[in-house]
Amino acid sequence: MNVQLFIPCFIDQLYPQVAFNMVKVLEKVGCTVKYNPNQTCCGQPAFNAGFWSESKSVCDKFLDDFNGTDYIVSPSASCTGFVRNYYGKLYENSAQINVAKKTSARIYELSDFLINVLKIEDVGATFNGKVTYHDSCAALRECNTKTEPRTLLSKVKGLELIEMNDVETCCGFGGSFAVKFEPISIAMGDQKTTNAAATGAEYIISTDMSCLMHIDGCLTHKHSGLKVLHLADVLASEA
Repeated sequence: MNVQLFIPCFIDQLYPQVAFNMVKVLEKVGCTVKYNPNQTCCGQPAFNAGFWSESKSVCDKFLDDFNGTDYIVSPSASCTGFVRNYYGKLYENSAQINVAKKTSARIYELSDFLINVLKIEDVGATFNGKVTYHDSCAALRECNTKTEPRTLLSKVKGLELIEMNDVETCCGFGGSFAVKFEPISIAMGDQKTTNAAATGAEYIISTDMSCLMHIDGCLTHKHSGLKVLHLADVLASEA
């Protein structure tokens, strides 16, 4: 199966290894991965800040960059959720509405794609360690993704998944929320890391590196031994 790869700004600039590991997983399960080097942002930051006109110009480019009929796969539930849920609203009175809707229907977060499109639960990964899983708000509430990552993790050899308390509670990042409401954001992150540490896990796994960056900052401040990993990093592991 041919898939187009969408790498969000966050991954591209700060965590490129996540993108490489996602490619590794997709190729391992038989996909032919295409990457358009001209791709940029999905338009979410400007949209969330209220600059819809500026966002639309970025989204126009996204539609051009990802034209065609191939599935679009991304290592970010946040960006995937934005394209799925808000492109239709942004292009509601536009001649591009049909293109926007068709593009929205083709984009998938990695775990959602593996489980619900390819029908693959076991990617042949091996990862020795105890992990706990963080449901990002975007994955849970915008992509309706909850069981998919857990199903994939349950098939990883050597991995023990331990659920934390209040697992569906936000980590406190929320993009600009962490900047505008820093004290609240830090308190939420502290609660999340406290619950994660109480499981005795060694790693916190998620579908979104934005959440994991915030969580990692809180862990570092607390001098915790917990480490963060994207789901793709675990699924790409072979030892």
